[in-house]
Amino acid sequence: MKKLIVCALTVALAACSATKKTANSGGASTSDVAFWLTKGDRSALLEKQNAVLNFGTDQNNNPTIAIDETQKFQRMDGFGYTLTGGSAGLINAMDAQAQDSLLQELFSTKNNGIGVSYLRISIGASDMSADTFTYNELPAGQTDINQQKFSITKEMGALIPVLKKIIAIQPDIKILGSPWTAPTWMKTNNSFKGGSLKPEYYQSYASYLLKYIRAMKAHGITIDAVTIQNEPLHPGNVPSMYMEAKDQAVFIKTALGPLFKSSGITTKIIVYDHNADHPDYPITILNDAEAKPYVDGSAFHLYAGKIGALTTVHDAHPDKNLYFTEQWVGGPGKFDEDLKWHVSTLIIGATRNWSRNVLEWNLAADPNFGPHTVGGCVTCLGAITLSPAVTRNVAWYIIGHASKFVRPGSVRIASNITNDLQNVAFTTPEGKTVLIVANGNHTEQSFNIKSKGKTVTATLPGGAVGTFVW
Repeated sequence: MKKLIVCALTVALAACSATKKTANSGGASTSDVAFWLTKGDRSALLEKQNAVLNFGTDQNNNPTIAIDETQKFQRMDGFGYTLTGGSAGLINAMDAQAQDSLLQELFSTKNNGIGVSYLRISIGASDMSADTFTYNELPAGQTDINQQKFSITKEMGALIPVLKKIIAIQPDIKILGSPWTAPTWMKTNNSFKGGSLKPEYYQSYASYLLKYIRAMKAHGITIDAVTIQNEPLHPGNVPSMYMEAKDQAVFIKTALGPLFKSSGITTKIIVYDHNADHPDYPITILNDAEAKPYVDGSAFHLYAGKIGALTTVHDAHPDKNLYFTEQWVGGPGKFDEDLKWHVSTLIIGATRNWSRNVLEWNLAADPNFGPHTVGGCVTCLGAITLSPAVTRNVAWYIIGHASKFVRPGSVRIASNITNDLQNVAFTTPEGKTVLIVANGNHTEQSFNIKSKGKTVTATLPGGAVGTFVW
């Protein structure tokens, strides 16, 4: 009788094991590692693969990406886009059902959602707004130092309604506000293009930003952080405003920082918000002992310079955070080249250089790369093109390979780069490991992933991007 019981138990365990191997796989073995793939020829677009990838102890001569979970770096805030005024207008004009479907796909992690977790918005108009405006424009010769005429009514048409729908889907999404210009009456040239903020209006402009944060909060929209000025060394955009590092430091330490502190505002202050060719700009501000305590960190774009500049700033001030806040895809774009460059340089490169986020530029545009201001960007390809049909462009997949899997609170961990297999690894709040790999080779590459003493072999086509989760 005892032998019969043992035998029956053995058969049951074997059946259980067989069931595990075939569950959800149509008879195929289950895989330790889930694998999503995008190819440069678009034959796979953030597509989950059926490959069976199981960790083991077999040896081979493939290059090996070794994960070291014990070496931990920065905590991640998220991945996403700039929801420009033009983007919001296009999305808001969609049929209600199509709009809901698109927002679910963008901001939910369920089903096919890519789980965008971080947005940048403009404070007033950006160059990807239909026209130029601020929240306190006045007739020539008038001023409003106390900001009594401040109003965000302009945003009630599209931006605020769209943001409310996004927050309903993703309540914890982080939102960064960036101004392209101060109200023109505060500037040296009284123009939307160029000019500088007059020092006599520093206190008034600080009040303007405070009122903005409070006005958005009144609509249920929390502004997690603000940068002082979008691209402060580029006065040729429309809108734009020139601001040197020394002036930004003075504005922070004498006006904005003290006002936020006395008003109980916890919105982060982030400096610079421009290209990586001038790491000296944020370092100059952070070297100012009076300005530094008010500053959370520095933000970068990469239209000039090298991504390693973020580490230069980190090494100079390791107690301050780094952010990557903008990079465009020039339309019409080349999907294969853009995919490889943006994932390698930004999703992987920026995070390996301490950035807590990665944001691509414009979320949505029409087939003519609009709307935009007169003098604004005329070839900025959106992550989606709305015509009104939805076309998902390369930036959708660039961000999706990270945002869907590397959720806020994930921590970057160590991994080595080998054989032009650019990569970055994270541990998630749920205890999973995520590895993003871009094959910089023109040909298919097999490689090992080594984690906790065991290895698994994977293969990526030339120029392809893979996200591996276990």
